[in-house]
Amino acid sequence: VQLQASGGGSVQVGGSLRLSCLASGRTFSRYAMGWFRQAPGKERKFVATINGSGGSKYYDDSVKDRFTISRDNAKNTVYLQMNSLKPEDTAVYYCAAREGPDTMIVVTPGGVDYWGQGTQVTVSS
Repeated sequence: VQLQASGGGSVQVGGSLRLSCLASGRTFSRYAMGWFRQAPGKERKFVATINGSGGSKYYDDSVKDRFTISRDNAKNTVYLQMNSLKPEDTAVYYCAAREGPDTMIVVTPGGVDYWGQGTQVTVSS
């Protein structure tokens, strides 16, 4: 599967952005999807994940209550709604996919089967 992320940009503190990730193929619901981010000089870290049917979602504590992950399987797209953005949210954001049963989620970079190309998010004060 190929993943195409979009929606990044520059915003001020407290602003919002919505990232999208479009997947190729006809079996999108068979993939758990996730968002990771990587700040300059730092490791890629988990942000949020959603299972294939969309019924299970998990977040890193740093974004809980500010970010929302969702998916539209009819459109082969996963979203990350980011509200109340902070300077520490600045990073390149990557969408990720892992094939598996509906119980599957993806929370570690090592568990990812496919990566998108990344989209830059910059939050300034």
